[in-house]
Amino acid sequence: MKKSIIFLLVIFTLGFDTQKEEAFSEGEYLKFRVHYGIINAGYATIEVQDARLNNQSVYHVIGKGFSTGMTKFFFNVEDVYESYIDKVTRNPYKFVRKIDEGGYTKNQEGFFNQKTNKIIVKDYKHKTEKSFDFPKNAQDILSSFYYLRNYPNVNKIKPGESVIIDMFFDNEITKFKLKFIGREDIKTKFGLVSTMIFRPLVQSGRIFKEEESLTIWISDDYNKIPIRIKATLLVGSLKADLEEYKGLNNPFKLKAK
Repeated sequence: MKKSIIFLLVIFTLGFDTQKEEAFSEGEYLKFRVHYGIINAGYATIEVQDARLNNQSVYHVIGKGFSTGMTKFFFNVEDVYESYIDKVTRNPYKFVRKIDEGGYTKNQEGFFNQKTNKIIVKDYKHKTEKSFDFPKNAQDILSSFYYLRNYPNVNKIKPGESVIIDMFFDNEITKFKLKFIGREDIKTKFGLVSTMIFRPLVQSGRIFKEEESLTIWISDDYNKIPIRIKATLLVGSLKADLEEYKGLNNPFKLKAK
């Protein structure tokens, strides 16, 4: 398995914001508990830090996925994804991908030149360096999450309609499609939360059973944070729930019972 289920669940959890202000800021921290059936399979975290890159103030986003308990003995996962994002355009300048998934490893860095629309990918495991072209506003796998959280006019989206962006992943540009399903109030450990439901188009046959095997519930407020994720896999199913949060840029709205 070349991609950890734990981190995929979080990476594909993309949200939107209809206001002009940021849906997030430095200091935001999200933690998710991932279950495989009744088994606590692991955790995933994403946090936003303030940093400087090439003498420029940027968002430094760090995502981690890791297995716990008995899962570590059967399929140990230790993944780290990072992205350095422009605070104005929300486009990436650099990504880091260090993963160890049951012995399958990657160690890469990518450098986006937003003036020439070229990215240099350095593969430290294979000791290679390659250059690729990318279209305007293309995102890496982690920056996509934050780019879409401020996507405009999502309040006008109708069930069945989709948002599509260009995403650079595994040395190629892919069209990432996210379909809006509708709205639902769901029970969480924090209380009753109003959510927007999205279904990203994923690759079937390797991990997921079908192209629409992944469903995501995102808070229907200005934060647009993932609340719940469910995935139907080739074998079994996974569920991830928001376990902990802090440093949100906007109030987290809960509905009265």
